[in-house]
Amino acid sequence: MSEYYIGVMSGTSLDGVDIALCEIDASKCKLLHYKEFNYDTALKKEVLNAIDSPLTLQDFGELDAKLGAFFAQKIQQFLEYFSLEKKQVNAIGLHGQTLWHSPDTLHPFSLQLGNANIVVAQTGIPTISDFRSMDVANEGQGAPFAPAFHQFYYQNTQAQRAVLNIGGMANITLLKEPLLGWDSGCGNVLLDIHMQQTQNKAYDKAGEFAKSGKLSQELLNDMLSDEYFHKTPPKSTGREHFNASWLSKHLSKFPELSSADRQRTLTELTAQSIADSLKGFEIEEIIVCGGGAKNGFLLQRLHKLTKAKITQEPNSDALEAMAFAWLAYKRVHKKKVALSSVTGASKNSILGALYE
Repeated sequence: MSEYYIGVMSGTSLDGVDIALCEIDASKCKLLHYKEFNYDTALKKEVLNAIDSPLTLQDFGELDAKLGAFFAQKIQQFLEYFSLEKKQVNAIGLHGQTLWHSPDTLHPFSLQLGNANIVVAQTGIPTISDFRSMDVANEGQGAPFAPAFHQFYYQNTQAQRAVLNIGGMANITLLKEPLLGWDSGCGNVLLDIHMQQTQNKAYDKAGEFAKSGKLSQELLNDMLSDEYFHKTPPKSTGREHFNASWLSKHLSKFPELSSADRQRTLTELTAQSIADSLKGFEIEEIIVCGGGAKNGFLLQRLHKLTKAKITQEPNSDALEAMAFAWLAYKRVHKKKVALSSVTGASKNSILGALYE
């Protein structure tokens, strides 16, 4: 029997909150409604400051509560926009806002904020959050999680296809047995930071600014020397590694480059790191989703570097939110999620904490 779940996703790019309503059963996840909501400007600034600077416990607790109220408000707006009643929805899958992802330290953890108690209190709908912690507790990376959903969503696909999600970070799914997936590294995060710093624009629309510049092979080589790009999967990353400080460290070595040349080279970094991750796998087609799917110049570079057919997923913008609707379905039914081959966890786990 089909059930109805809402998925809420806010990624490392902080460009918006994606909300999807899906009809789900054991064999399908069908998108019924999707809407993207703008991120509150002041709240976004608080999140970025929290990532870049030390927080007091007071600030930490208040940010968790603010994010919970913010997500609850957007969910209520979503319900009103599509004339939905809360009793129609079995549960909400709330990813939360990642502040810090640290699976490789002595005491590993992955931290997402957005108080789920507040979401339940304000929406009246059971909510599942904290999806990543059990995988980390079982010695996994806690990311990426999209590959498990991709395997389900594309279950009838032919071999030799990969799914590439380009958000703030870029993650890859190989649709094969055993299921494989990993974060290749930076996706849009450095591109967006550089555009905001130099052009006062949120992002490089279609990659046009990058296209106007020239590639600096020296800068590219310097950035590609980062140890993350040379790690073998399972691996995952986030803004705790690829951030404004990382960017400044590398760009400062090449002060003679124009902003356009730097943007061009940063675009190549994203494309090249993805292509390098796929070496050794005979990939015929790459299905692209996420915000980076709108960057035409980046997709051109990917095609050139990988020789693979580049296909855009029709539900590209909604796919990650759909994944967390599906993960909520799995948690409500107490089903383990087959991610150990992706994350390196010692076993597959039931993921997420249920708030009723």
